[in-house]
Amino acid sequence: MKLTSILLSLGLAFQLQAADAPNAAGLQLYSLRSQFKLRGVPWTLDRVKEFGIKEVELAGTYDLTPEQFKAELEQRGLKAVSSHFPYARYKNDLDNVVKDAKTLGIKYAGCAWIDHKDSFDEAECRDAIATFNKAGEALAKEGITMFYHAHGFEFETYGDGTLFDLFMRETKPEFVSVQMDVLWIVFPGQDPVKLLEKYNGRWKLMHLKDLKKGVQTGFLTGKTDVANDVTLGTGQMDWASIFAAARKNGVQHYFIEDESPTSMDQIPNSLTFLRANGFE
Repeated sequence: MKLTSILLSLGLAFQLQAADAPNAAGLQLYSLRSQFKLRGVPWTLDRVKEFGIKEVELAGTYDLTPEQFKAELEQRGLKAVSSHFPYARYKNDLDNVVKDAKTLGIKYAGCAWIDHKDSFDEAECRDAIATFNKAGEALAKEGITMFYHAHGFEFETYGDGTLFDLFMRETKPEFVSVQMDVLWIVFPGQDPVKLLEKYNGRWKLMHLKDLKKGVQTGFLTGKTDVANDVTLGTGQMDWASIFAAARKNGVQHYFIEDESPTSMDQIPNSLTFLRANGFE
């Protein structure tokens, strides 16, 4: 093989490796909330380790302190990359959110729900924008990135777009990133690939969640039966297109989130699907 061909081959291999670099299949631990409550933290984290998971995202520490929960993770070789904290804490308890995030050693601190009444409106959106800009600045001083996890209700019409567009325009990119939960983009009738491209670089994290075939979409409730969460690759999502767009547009970490009552059975099958699609 000529030197030029070798160099071209190596260059292509490097580009493919770089494109596929963020490819760890993590788990949002909320998927096992029932097990945490019924079986306890040690038993449940043992199961996470048995799945072959290395990276996790938190949504609470199940009656343990952040220090205790982090120690349990470390005993099993699990790395907490990110955590969700309630909206009210960002508004009223920001100093302690920052403190807890530092203690957990996470890189990203997020919020998965903006408290609101009835349909989400402009005033509630602007309140969230101010709250997250302030929180993001405080977290950034500690080297932690703030993110918001869109839940579907943010796609109410506003001007020539949606309230989600307003949120993205008015939050400061240097302080606020976003997490795409694929189900909560598809369920309200949006296109995850188009949104990844439209807000290139803002999406840092992704929840991998599939929606049962036959479930109607186009609703802005942010809620659907948890049994509609199905094993990845068996639902409505065009995963090949979504993975390609996510890698192209800056997603760094991927977490399975399976809220179904059969998550313990579905998670291993979802991992098999992901590993067949280039994930570790």
